[in-house]
Amino acid sequence: MAKKPNKLKARLPRGFVDRSAEDIRATDEMLAKIRAVYERYGFDPVETPAFEYTDCLGKFLPDTDRPNAGVFSVQDEDEQWMSLRYDLTAPLARHVSENINEIQLPYRTYRAGWVFRNEKPGPGRFRQFMQFDADTVGAPGVQADAEMCMMMSDTMEALGIARGQYVIRVNNRKVLDGVLESIGLGGEEHEERRLTVLRAIDKLDKFGIEGVRLLLGDGRKDESGDFTKGAELDPNAIDSIVAFVSGTGTLENDGITELNTMAEIFSACGYGEDRIKIDPSVVRGLEYYTGTVFEAELLFDVTNEKGEIVQFGSVGGGGRYDGLVKRFTGRDVPATGFSIGVSRLMTALKNLGKLGMSDVVAPVLVTVMDGDVAALGRYQKMVQDLREAGIRAEMYQGNWKKFGNQLKYADRRNCPIAIIQGSDEREAGEIQVKDLIEGKRLSEEITDNITWRESRPAQVTVKETELLATVRGILDGQAEDRQRQNEG
Repeated sequence: MAKKPNKLKARLPRGFVDRSAEDIRATDEMLAKIRAVYERYGFDPVETPAFEYTDCLGKFLPDTDRPNAGVFSVQDEDEQWMSLRYDLTAPLARHVSENINEIQLPYRTYRAGWVFRNEKPGPGRFRQFMQFDADTVGAPGVQADAEMCMMMSDTMEALGIARGQYVIRVNNRKVLDGVLESIGLGGEEHEERRLTVLRAIDKLDKFGIEGVRLLLGDGRKDESGDFTKGAELDPNAIDSIVAFVSGTGTLENDGITELNTMAEIFSACGYGEDRIKIDPSVVRGLEYYTGTVFEAELLFDVTNEKGEIVQFGSVGGGGRYDGLVKRFTGRDVPATGFSIGVSRLMTALKNLGKLGMSDVVAPVLVTVMDGDVAALGRYQKMVQDLREAGIRAEMYQGNWKKFGNQLKYADRRNCPIAIIQGSDEREAGEIQVKDLIEGKRLSEEITDNITWRESRPAQVTVKETELLATVRGILDGQAEDRQRQNEG
């Protein structure tokens, strides 16, 4: 007896998610508000492909000798390695470099897109996620950095995040570079170790000072037993860095001067410390930052996956990266920008109840009572008339002979209205219009005859010429009911 072939198992790759209609619409709503702020600041959109040649990613890769370390990579027909983009900044640097003679500098641009990390997934940590970036390329002054911080602040407030619920924290990597030089980590020969230090400091909000101390020393073991090797600094060096990030260290250099200039700009424009704040603990984990660094942090409390009450934390950040374009052109092309983590920010807005997703109503369902060609044409014409009037509508596409299944479909689809026309109605030139939302409410809530008589009728019979007006009137009534419920 022949064996039955094994069924192919449907399974979602780890670290990836399927997105629902609700999530997609909520994301679109949020991105539109962010985009409006960027446009107001004079930024224009640009789009780069998901794949880049791997060598163009440069310092974005954890290990350039292993093309799949940290990124997803393939070889093309010329045996050149290509990788799914790790973030949106490397592709922008490549784009500017390729078009440097045509692009008007300063180049002010924004873009949203998916980025990919070939890393171990975990709670809230995905291999594919969306970022929304804004950058100014070709502007050397700290006023461009200050503008980025103010735009981040305006973006938070445009999304309904009130002052006191967020802060834009600002620092300068030149200050930290001075600290690293003072403990003997200056120069390119210490680049890898410096990066380990930066990543350790960047975990301050997650692990606290003691956790950072461990990462600056021998290393840290988390609750699962995974061990992260540390920077192996001596105790005096660790004390110097901890003093710096705690704001108790003293240092004078160009970075301090730039921060003072930015503070004056913020003050002149009315952005007080309740919106933008100088904070020496902000470092950003990537090595390519050369000056100002900043981070958008949300200050309200949430419950994490362990049931603990914690502050929500960072939803985006960025800084000045003056060396990325130079890698391609050999020319000094200063740049500054920031990136928003779209999924994380959307989670924050849901927690705040600020994601008032646009009122998307399910389609009106035109039911099918007769399956011959002429009847199907008439039903489809009803659907097209509704659509041309701006009303979402569809004709039932299943087995029309089981009418009960059509209403079950409408219920599962949460359709607001069902349109019914059998042969009797057609001969009379009439259509039945069934208010499914009101019908459901009547069946669940109304128990006495008086209330039943005073309620809105759940089904009416109207002339064919009155269909559009009747459907529109019912939909408007349902919308008013939803508004009253929301206000109540």
